[in-house]
Parts: sequence; structure tokens; C-alpha cells
Amino acid sequence: MSPNENQNNISITNQQAFIRAHKKHHHMITFSRISILVIFLAVWEYAARSGIIDIFFFSSPTAIIQYLYKMIVDSTFFKHTGITLLETIISFLLVTFLSLLFSTLLWYWKNLSEILEPYLVVLNSLPKSALAPLLIVWLGTGSTTIITAGISVALFGSIISLYTGFCQTDKELLKLILTLGGNRKDTLFKVILPSSVPLIISNMKVNIGLCLVGVIIGEFLAARRGLGYLIIYGSQVFQLNMVITSIIILCMIAMGFYKIIQSMEHLYKKRG
Repeated sequence: MSPNENQNNISITNQQAFIRAHKKHHHMITFSRISILVIFLAVWEYAARSGIIDIFFFSSPTAIIQYLYKMIVDSTFFKHTGITLLETIISFLLVTFLSLLFSTLLWYWKNLSEILEPYLVVLNSLPKSALAPLLIVWLGTGSTTIITAGISVALFGSIISLYTGFCQTDKELLKLILTLGGNRKDTLFKVILPSSVPLIISNMKVNIGLCLVGVIIGEFLAARRGLGYLIIYGSQVFQLNMVITSIIILCMIAMGFYKIIQSMEHLYKKRG
């Protein structure tokens, strides 16, 4: 066997060992996550059955499963979960589009960014729940108000984050584009946006959760449908199974959205 063939075999062996170690690590992480969840549910169920906690106030996994089944049978699950999903997706898509648009404009026109920066910081710091009553007065009760509430929670922080990331792009690459005869538009589309894809995806991971929070805040105050409405209604009539089941459905929705965006991130890394 020639030295080159021997070197290639060693490289292949090392690559296979790395892949096996990576898969083993991934399986270990997945197993640990599932184990933590199973242990938590088992302890919760045991505490409820043995009387350590009051099942009226804390419910139990079996009671939640029974209530979830009831919601599916009478279509309550689809009615309320569907409207919350739709409002969250619309809010998220609008936040993603608007934050990209405004952060690009701020980067493109420096004077505009210097003028608007303090206003963006103030709006991002403002408690969004304080705006909800005003939104109801201005827009009435309905999906428009709820979607606007979802947008307001995520938009300003997203703009600041993206704009800051755009400004931190490698200065040498920007100089290279300009040296080769490019203009500011070329630097935007050939350097800034392509190099900021990981930042944009990371920003989307945060925004989907914030949009969900904003939608729930809106549903607390201005809805007759949705999981936020079920949480408020259930707490008012002391149906704690309804409240906890709705919260768990929200957790599942948040996890589902996160996994979708994470899959997009993995796909981008593979293509890169």
C-alpha cells in the first residue's frame, strides 16, 4: 500500500470515528432530555396521587391527558389552538419581514439610524402589556389587535439586533467590494445579507417565542377564542385542568416552532 493510500485510509477512519462520536453525543443529549421530562411527569403524577400536592390546584399528567382528549373530541382543541397558531404565524412573518426591512434601511442610511436609535431603544424597553389596552381602544377586539400585540413584543428588539449585526460585518470584506468598484448596494446584497444569515435565523428563534407571548397577551384581553382566552377563562372559573392543559399546548407549539427553525438552520449549514 502506497503512502498516499495509507494516508487516505487514516483520514477516512478518523472521519468515521468523528461521525460516530457526534451521533453518540446527539443520542445522549436526546436521551437526557426525554429522561428529564419522564422523571418530572412521574414525580408530578406520584405527588398528585399520594396527596403531596392538591390535584385541584396542580392537576396531574393523567388528568391533563384526559382533558386534552376531551378537547380533541369536542373540537375545542382545534378551534382554539388553530386560531392561536394562525395569529402567531402571521405575527412572526410580519416581524421577520419588517425587522429585515427596517434594519436594512438603518444600515443603508447612517443618518436615519442615528436619528431613530434612541426611539427604538425606548420602544423596545416599553412594557408591551401596557400597550394592550390602548390597542383595544384603537383597533377594537379581534385578530387585528392580537396580531399587532404579537408584533409589538418582538419587532423593536429584532430591528436593533439585526442592525447591530449588520454593523459588525467584516470591514475588510466591505473594503474589498468597494475597492473592486462595487457600491453600497453591492456590499448589502453580496456581503451584509449573505454573511448575516446565521444571525437572521438566530433572531427568528427568539422572535417566534416573543410573537407567541405577544399573541397570548392579546388573547388575554381581546379575544373570545384562542389558548390565551382559555387560560384566562379557566382561571376565572377555577378549571385548572383547562389552564394547565392550555399552557402545555403552548409549550408544545413553542417547541414545534423552534424545531422547524432549527431544521432550517441545519439545512443552511449543510448547504454551506
